[in-house]
Amino acid sequence: MVTWYRRPWSLTVRTTVSFALIACVVIGTLGAYFYQSVKASMEAHADLQLIGRVTHFSRLASDVYTVAELKHRPLLFETMLGAERDVLIFRRPGEAPFIRVNPDDLAVPPQLAALMAGDGSAPTREAILRTRLRDGVPIYWAAALARSNEDGSMVEVIAAHPLANEMQMLGAYRDRVLLATLVGMLAATALAFFAIRRGLRPVGSIAARAAEISPASLDVRLDERGAPAELRGLVGAFNAMLDRLGEGYERLSQFSADLAHEIRTPVGALIGQTQVALSQVRRPEEYEEVLESNLEELNRLGNIAENILFLAQADHARLSIEHAAVALPAELNKIAEYFEGLADEKGMRFEVAADGMLWANPLLCRRAINNLVVNAVRYGAPGSVIRLCGAREGGSTVVSVENQGEAIPREQLDRLFDRFYRGDAARSRVAESNGLGLAIVQAIMALHGGQAEATCPAPGRVRFALRFPSHLPSHLPPHSPSQLSPESAA
Repeated sequence: MVTWYRRPWSLTVRTTVSFALIACVVIGTLGAYFYQSVKASMEAHADLQLIGRVTHFSRLASDVYTVAELKHRPLLFETMLGAERDVLIFRRPGEAPFIRVNPDDLAVPPQLAALMAGDGSAPTREAILRTRLRDGVPIYWAAALARSNEDGSMVEVIAAHPLANEMQMLGAYRDRVLLATLVGMLAATALAFFAIRRGLRPVGSIAARAAEISPASLDVRLDERGAPAELRGLVGAFNAMLDRLGEGYERLSQFSADLAHEIRTPVGALIGQTQVALSQVRRPEEYEEVLESNLEELNRLGNIAENILFLAQADHARLSIEHAAVALPAELNKIAEYFEGLADEKGMRFEVAADGMLWANPLLCRRAINNLVVNAVRYGAPGSVIRLCGAREGGSTVVSVENQGEAIPREQLDRLFDRFYRGDAARSRVAESNGLGLAIVQAIMALHGGQAEATCPAPGRVRFALRFPSHLPSHLPPHSPSQLSPESAA
């Protein structure tokens, strides 16, 4: 089955069509209103003209002429009508008309007698009978009784007026209204098209400017001040998105460069040592030393790959960790005991001050704290004290690792959790570090809905804090299988 794709209309065409429909409805409504007003005015004028005619002829029959005089003056009444198809009849009740002006030989409607006032008063608009001729032309009938001044007998005065001329005028007016509606709609559509097209030029300019943006020109920004008020919010949001993309692209480029640098060193060592070993025949002990050295470099590569895999999984596994209660005093004492031998090599010791429970994934939580402890032992001052603390602060549970060491500049504190970031050359010289330990800590805290912080509370002291929410975040289920591999320290 073939599906045809219909390209959607442009915003200019949609708006123009909508405006044309609105213009058509408005102009058509006004035209219909004026047409009905003219029609009502013509009908009211015909009513008043017919009532005045009947009243005038009734007065002539009762006050001016006798019946005999009326019979001898039929042409007088024909000339007084002023229309070729108007009807005028004078008759005594129940007798034949003695004056009959009826060019179309129309029959008097029998229901007209019921509308005739018996007291000889003039008819009202409500007493006018409205019928139609065979050709559809409306005709209005009116009648009145007049008492003859000759013998006091009653005379019926009947008048009728076909609205043929009025209908012709209304037809011509209707055609003009339709023509005016059509012309007005076309003119409004054309003007709306050019006005909307001109008004949407800034959108085209924004699109052209946005087309200039590429990975090599992420510093290009849209002109927010020159944009119309309706588009400033959109332009501002687009520029903010470009800022985030630029920052992310820069970090990704730096991450790629750092990753290549980290891998190049062990790979270069493996290649160099292997080439040296193969350059000549060597004793088994020498091959064993080379293999041990290569194994050390391979372990380093494996550790880097494992950590990068963990970070990649953490970026896409926000809903797949288990939570359980962790006793802070027991957990921190166990960690201090585990790293006691490593700290003794530098003459360092641990102090633990913790209380309460922590709601987190036990293995991931332990890995994050382990990374902070390894970082503190690695970069702390020899002979200093490493403090492990855990306590409730407001609505969070905070686990902190504090040590003495070189002060970290404020501008570097926020970047310590970036992948492969090292704050100074001294840190870069540490062969055991691959620059991913703190990035893993940050990823673990993101999985828990918390955050990691680095501060220098006093000169010569560095404090890393893990702020866990006291309740389970709404986007994390309380029990779901873990898809991460939370091994020990990075």
